[in-house]
Amino acid sequence: MFAGAAVLGLLTLPPAEVFRALGETLAEPGVWLLSVAVSLIPLIGYALGRTGRMDVLVENLPVSRRLFFGLVPAIFGLLPMPGGALLSAPFLERVGGPRAELRAAINVWFRHTLLLVYPISSSLIAAAKLAGFDVWRVIPYQIPGSALAILVGYFLLLRRVTDDRFQREPSPRKALVPLGVILVAPALDYLLKHALPLSVPEIATVVAVGVSFLLAARGMSTEAWRDSVRESRPWRFGLIVLGMFAYMGVFRASGVSGLIAALPLPPQGLSLGAGFVLGFLTGRIQAPISILIPVYIAKFGGMNPWAFALTYFAVYLGYIISPVHPCLVVSVEYAGTGLGHTVKELLLPTAVTLVLVGLLGSVIL
Repeated sequence: MFAGAAVLGLLTLPPAEVFRALGETLAEPGVWLLSVAVSLIPLIGYALGRTGRMDVLVENLPVSRRLFFGLVPAIFGLLPMPGGALLSAPFLERVGGPRAELRAAINVWFRHTLLLVYPISSSLIAAAKLAGFDVWRVIPYQIPGSALAILVGYFLLLRRVTDDRFQREPSPRKALVPLGVILVAPALDYLLKHALPLSVPEIATVVAVGVSFLLAARGMSTEAWRDSVRESRPWRFGLIVLGMFAYMGVFRASGVSGLIAALPLPPQGLSLGAGFVLGFLTGRIQAPISILIPVYIAKFGGMNPWAFALTYFAVYLGYIISPVHPCLVVSVEYAGTGLGHTVKELLLPTAVTLVLVGLLGSVIL
């Protein structure tokens, strides 16, 4: 993203204007606070794993095998990190049941369903800010996409898992503490933003994520803290946010928006078609969203929450099935199957969901 901003700026602006655009964007306190918050999020997952609290959560969920296969990847998905599906893969392997390629497909699909509506998802927070929204403003519009992904995934993937009980004596009470550690961040973020007159809303996000991390890391040694930071490399996530906003600042100053606005692109083609293709080609959400949001705003003069939700969901679908998506690659590797076999399992649910979203987009956009 930084390289893209530099190349775009040097091709369209004098060097002094490039530095001015970058300086104005990166001078906003909210951008830096958001970068800090996003850097802390992966550390929560590593801390829960190191302290064994995530094992306690999974082993005490009073659910059947089928629900376990959907619920566990979704819970681990609340702690986003590249290739993070590797965290839930061992638990699905331990429980066993369906074929390897189906296990891998379920792990990838359900890991991401709740991220569409999770208010401290780093991708969603940054994307909403780029579009000029508070993350809580777009959450209601994200719910239909999340529900659709869950329903399609259930009928085409999860229903093929046997619905028997496999746990001997689960204790739901033991699962409450680690679950509370995960959920305290969005709850506190919402309360602080709506209870205090914060001049910079991202302060609430930093505090909320920080509290969740401290709770997750209780009992960890100094050495374990160092290992968690070294393994998770949290600064990568913060740099992604800074890169996204750097690109956005240069794009706005470049004048390219006026050229794009003159192109005969329908909103459906831009948000759904280009969104899916870019998600598939990059295996990421942040990069395509960073490109599409400023282009959409330039072309149509603004972006309403429905357009944001449909664009985000189209990128998400391309990202899910991309062969360069880290979660897909590590899930396939851990399950001991082939990438082609797992992609075949994901093709039908992806195609069905994309068609349904396309029909919705033709009505809304």
